[in-house]
Amino acid sequence: MSTACSSIRTTFRYLTVRNASHNTLRAFGSGGRYLHTTKAQSLKERIAELIPIKQEEVRQVKKDHGYKALGPVTVDMAYGGMRGVKGLIWEGSVLDPDEGIRFRGLTIPECQTLLPRAPGGEEPLPEGLFWLLATGEVPTEDQVKHLSLEWAGRSDIPKFVEEIIDLCPNTLHPMSQFSLAITALQQESNFAAAYQRGVNKSEYWSYAFEDAMDLIAKLPNIAGRIYRNVFKDGKVSPIEKDRDYSYNLANVLGFTGDPQFVELLRLYLTIHSDHEGGNVSAHTTRLVSSALSDPYLSFAAAMDGLAGPLHGLANQEVIRWVLKLRDEIGESPSDDTIKKYVWDTLKSGQ
Repeated sequence: MSTACSSIRTTFRYLTVRNASHNTLRAFGSGGRYLHTTKAQSLKERIAELIPIKQEEVRQVKKDHGYKALGPVTVDMAYGGMRGVKGLIWEGSVLDPDEGIRFRGLTIPECQTLLPRAPGGEEPLPEGLFWLLATGEVPTEDQVKHLSLEWAGRSDIPKFVEEIIDLCPNTLHPMSQFSLAITALQQESNFAAAYQRGVNKSEYWSYAFEDAMDLIAKLPNIAGRIYRNVFKDGKVSPIEKDRDYSYNLANVLGFTGDPQFVELLRLYLTIHSDHEGGNVSAHTTRLVSSALSDPYLSFAAAMDGLAGPLHGLANQEVIRWVLKLRDEIGESPSDDTIKKYVWDTLKSGQ
């Protein structure tokens, strides 16, 4: 969701200028805000209200501070792929080496307390975190429920995309299949079609939003089909249109019989929804979308970056390394044995 959400934010420079409504906002100390409305407002409606506010804020910041330097850039930074260079504006999250991550000013425990949960659930729903990232506001239960239903309603994938996934050999890495399927979905891009029609730049954001929402909604069906083809029997349970995003992901993977797994997914998707904007996949989305590539193409490119062993594939590499360690030094090694194995790995140049 992080990179799809960044596709929405990237297009904000083309956003429609409208008069903001005067909804009452109640701020709380950590930085998020509660929205009070008379009815459940859709995410798109709320973003449309926030656009002119954000545009004016950016104009004012540039007017007051545009001439100021963010800091020095050294030769080492340039050779290091711009490591340490302050070169992006990212409001979704910030990482602190001691405190951990904050999402729009909220810590993980605060998100667990403030964001809506599923009925009977204990962990926050990632739909709520997505709303928080996109607006800076803590959503109501009705708004999150509306978002859950909207994603479930958009979740079907075209038959030809199912066939593309089914034709992939089991030896093709799941991330390669994932990128392939996402790219194939580009045929349905609202933004690409609108651009070809010559839509005004001020309307770009609306079509990019629709693409991002469609894409996020379809990811569980894609991931579930790939997982069931590669590791199971190829049979995929249908999305339940009245359930939340995490439940449906667990369902298509084949794990809805385990309520703890469903809760784990809710927490996992929530805390992994955004990790600053400079990592490979998030930055790739912004870079590719800056060429006005639609969210499908931008997100597919991001997934290709995520598949690298120094990014998302690191999870798989760590598991592989731990299993190899266990096989070579046993299940009850001493601290010194583990330390030697780690140093042997480092010294090997891997």
